[in-house]
Amino acid sequence: MLATVGYGPIVVLLLVAAGMAAFIIIASALLGPQRHGPTKHIPYESGIDPTGDARRRFNVRFFLVALLFLLFDVEVVFLWPYAPLLFKAGAGEVIGPTKLFLLVEMAIFLGILLIGYVYAWRKGAFRWD
Repeated sequence: MLATVGYGPIVVLLLVAAGMAAFIIIASALLGPQRHGPTKHIPYESGIDPTGDARRRFNVRFFLVALLFLLFDVEVVFLWPYAPLLFKAGAGEVIGPTKLFLLVEMAIFLGILLIGYVYAWRKGAFRWD
């Protein structure tokens, strides 16, 4: 029964998407303006001409903000599947051993995350002065 599942439509969709992407890239290269010159080939950043060395040191707070954002963003991604579990449990459904295990596992995850949050707070990662 499983062998009768056809993957033809998926292959066609992938071929159409790849063909469209290739067509758009080739058409823009052929039909777009072809301007060359010294001004065209310099780096450009938000309308400001580049000055100084590109490898200068940045304040570590930029990286801390990025890492903390990723940490809490990933936390939300991991918490998202547990919302239906807790919603059903709140509606009166009995939590079985598998769901209880998952709930305890999520509590451990949140505990580790809370320890990291308190550590970052004590280290001053949230101070903006």
